[in-house]
Amino acid sequence: MTTEFELIDRYFSRPTSDATLGVGDDAALVEPSPGHELVVTADTIVSGVHFLPDTEPRSLGNKALAVNLSDLAAMGARPRWALLAVTVPKADDAWLSAFAEGFYDLARRHNVALIGGDTTRGPLAITVTALGEVASGTALRRDGARVGDELWISGQVGSAALALRHIRGEVRLKGKGLEACMARLERPIPRVELGQALVDVASSAIDVSDGLVADAGHICTCSGVGIEISYADVPSISEVTHLKGDQVIREALLAGGDDYELLFTVPAGESLQMDSISARLGLALTRVGRVVAGKEVHVLDESGEVIAVDIGGYEHFA
Repeated sequence: MTTEFELIDRYFSRPTSDATLGVGDDAALVEPSPGHELVVTADTIVSGVHFLPDTEPRSLGNKALAVNLSDLAAMGARPRWALLAVTVPKADDAWLSAFAEGFYDLARRHNVALIGGDTTRGPLAITVTALGEVASGTALRRDGARVGDELWISGQVGSAALALRHIRGEVRLKGKGLEACMARLERPIPRVELGQALVDVASSAIDVSDGLVADAGHICTCSGVGIEISYADVPSISEVTHLKGDQVIREALLAGGDDYELLFTVPAGESLQMDSISARLGLALTRVGRVVAGKEVHVLDESGEVIAVDIGGYEHFA
């Protein structure tokens, strides 16, 4: 029988030069760069809630880290370290090996060092704590949006939600559209480089994890403003653009979570800078609305009429 410490040593202990003390002691020791603040986030993903029980373990390892790096990206931080707590029903060597490779693949891409964590037997769940750093006083926050700012978003939204609806039989995707949506659901891409590029440019930012309208609402609450979103401008995969009037598609675009794109506000007149960042990163950036006086998010159609949004985003305890 594989012991807990053998499991950790076999799958989750790899050399790192980025920490003063990493895996193997009671706790890790890290030292941020001079003149920087630590940015710390944690997320738990649970089988049957955040991912399907038969999700391929390599993809799951990737996603467990990606959702945390997305939080760091929304703060404009450079990722540095991570801690990983894995709860598994049994010590399955093949599953753990694939999971670890998926985790480390993304960690290597962003120079993230795994410096500790825990392993436990029980229902499948993964918790990651990620730490990054940002120059003191420069972190992007949710409370900086001002009336007159423009609302922008990276990439496309609704893809992960459409993949889930496809699995449930609520929509029918095929070909490249299905591949793109499944990839977004299983292997989201944290917009780390974009977050760092937006420091000193964006007035506020958040990652789209709960849904476009719900996460725009978090900016409203923290900043004390209202937001108007132009539904016609909300970017989606090309395969469903002509179906945006369909209720299921509309709910996926406006209220579907798990996209992990960055939603951010910038002062008016920054379009050229947005174009420059977009070209440099090879990432589409789209202006989807504006910040207005008020307290709520309103989604408008092409005539300027408010579209009713029945679903406001994922809520664990609803």
